[in-house]
Amino acid sequence: MIRLFNTLGRHIQDFEPMDPNRVKLYTCGPTVYDFAQIGNLRAFVFNDTLRRTLESAGYRVRHVMNITDVGHLSSDADSGEDKLEKGAKREGKTVWDVADFYIRAFEKDTTALNILPPNGYHGKAEPYARATDFINEQQDIIGLLLDKGFAYITEQAIYFETAKMSDYGKLTGQKSSDKEVAARPEVVVDNNKKSPQDFALWFFTVGRFASHSMHWTSPWGEGFPGWHLECSAIIHSTLKEPIDIHTGGVDHIGTHHTNEIAQTEAAFGTKLANFWVHNEHLLVQDEKMSKSKGNFFTLEDVIKRGFEPLALRLLFLQSHYRKQTNFRWESLSAASSFLKNLQAWADLKFQDTLHKNGSDVNYGVVLEKIKECLFDDLNTPETLAVLSQFIQKTEKNRVAKDNFQTFLEHLDELFGLDLSKRADVGSEIKSLINQRQIARQNENWSASDALRNSLLHKGVEINDTEQGQIWRRV
Repeated sequence: MIRLFNTLGRHIQDFEPMDPNRVKLYTCGPTVYDFAQIGNLRAFVFNDTLRRTLESAGYRVRHVMNITDVGHLSSDADSGEDKLEKGAKREGKTVWDVADFYIRAFEKDTTALNILPPNGYHGKAEPYARATDFINEQQDIIGLLLDKGFAYITEQAIYFETAKMSDYGKLTGQKSSDKEVAARPEVVVDNNKKSPQDFALWFFTVGRFASHSMHWTSPWGEGFPGWHLECSAIIHSTLKEPIDIHTGGVDHIGTHHTNEIAQTEAAFGTKLANFWVHNEHLLVQDEKMSKSKGNFFTLEDVIKRGFEPLALRLLFLQSHYRKQTNFRWESLSAASSFLKNLQAWADLKFQDTLHKNGSDVNYGVVLEKIKECLFDDLNTPETLAVLSQFIQKTEKNRVAKDNFQTFLEHLDELFGLDLSKRADVGSEIKSLINQRQIARQNENWSASDALRNSLLHKGVEINDTEQGQIWRRV
């Protein structure tokens, strides 16, 4: 039984999908106006780990993720500039070109991190559901909300009236009256808005948005959708509500996901999702990531510093998804060393001399222990501890060759670290390794050292153990 922390209720619950064999999973995707920073990427590694865990439990997961390419303002409230417009001005491109460029960049990052692409929507070239591909569906929801009295029209926008929902804000655990007190009236830019909590469903191309690049006709006037509406429309069109699991960052709880719930339940009269699972923030040196602070890092920054992308993935897995984590380059360096140790261990499948006396290794037992940890609210730090202990117990890296490759493949299905895909070294390297072994047997230490240096120059490090030479790529 998988157990997950459900933000709706704020406790760990047994997860039981509506269909015993299938899971409907929706994950909030990126706003494509800039490169994804490593905090964003942590969220997508979390989503990927959740999906891999569900699939390892035998579920068929239908996974949909949106791409926000319109409507996301620089404030979660209805103020600020559209982020796509902001990106277009910064780069001197059209908003469409900006979106296309950063979608490709996002795909490159997720591929490098072994993040599985969504499999539940087949639209354009990419597997993601773009907000701009669901304009008609968003307008349909607005029409329903107007007909049912949950929305109203001003000169500037169409708003959802939150006072009409008695349990508005239930995801946060707050009452509507509490949120009303906490609302900041200074962010309200439309004097005809009934409440600061009311949120835009549709902006008209008037006033500050008169020259907005992206706009569509509608029964109520030319304009573009608000940010919160797209996820409700995409879910309704692809998965149908209620879905089993909806994920996102903790910053989505108070506004974005709260508004999603309100508009979906008001429009369709049904629950949006049974489980809401949220990941915590990634800090950089104890501060929130910001370009102005000089602590805004992307995957490209990680690669430029000489780290493998999978070292970053492993670093994320070393912390629980519900724990706020502090990124430091020293921590990434330690994760990189851990990854190299795992890779060297995986390379033992090519080193026959090290497989003797390892037949008593029970990979099935270890795999079940790892799954038990994952099924306990995705406890990835504990799974890695189990794996590390197992490696240490295999008598100084002595392993059973039978089923070792299959075991590595199972680990890759869970962790996505490509341990099973390690390629053997070529014939030239093997010849040098054998020459060095002969030199050691003949006690020709100068030749042995020279061959060690030659191998190191070719990217292979040799370590001498009781079981013989162990090589690893460096």
